Amino acid sequence: MDFFQSQESLTTFEWILRAVVAYFFLILVAKVMGQRSIAQLRLIDFAIALIIGNIIAHPLSDEHLGLKGSLTTTSVLVLLYIGSVYAMLKFPRIRNLITPSPITLVKDGEIISKGLNRARISIDILLEELREEKVEDVKKVALALWEADGKISVFLDPKYEAITPSTYNFVTEPFDLPKTIIKEGKIELHELRQLNKDAGWLINTLRSQYQTEVGNVLLATIDRKNNLSLFLYQ
Repeated sequence: MDFFQSQESLTTFEWILRAVVAYFFLILVAKVMGQRSIAQLRLIDFAIALIIGNIIAHPLSDEHLGLKGSLTTTSVLVLLYIGSVYAMLKFPRIRNLITPSPITLVKDGEIISKGLNRARISIDILLEELREEKVEDVKKVALALWEADGKISVFLDPKYEAITPSTYNFVTEPFDLPKTIIKEGKIELHELRQLNKDAGWLINTLRSQYQTEVGNVLLATIDRKNNLSLFLYQ
């Protein structure tokens, strides 16, 4: 087909054909390369980001290239991407083709060599990923799965899990995320209003309890019990 060859100009239809071919070709290439090559990105996200980045870059750096082709192919690729995402939501077979099921790498403390081969990773990479999860011994792992985004999900054997208050049915206080009321020497007034406090209260508190001014504060937070945490510029 002519649109595969170098030409002085292409019709709009030929630009569309090029976009469609490039889109599916890159998805196929990424699939063949394996999950490790697209770690932390879904396969179609990887494909669309790579293609669009290159398409937009060329006319911006080459004065002899017009924007028509780039805008046409980018529009087609966005439509293909939206269509692919919709198809993945509606049709399980397509979803399984593009986003494969997790691969078992470790089960009950034993390394699954077939899983390593399917994921195309080595023992060294597996151990590196486990170290990043603060797991020093494979024998402690009940299950490790290689996810479609290239990350490993690690589940420890229950006897190696950290003891938590729920283990002994201890009563704990509800989670409380402190609010930032000063950041880089500036008062966050909207946060103070949510606490039914004002700038005057904050300034007086800083002077009376900490003998400092707002401008000296790098960060100040307050929890629901009105406990103030202060970090001054050093």
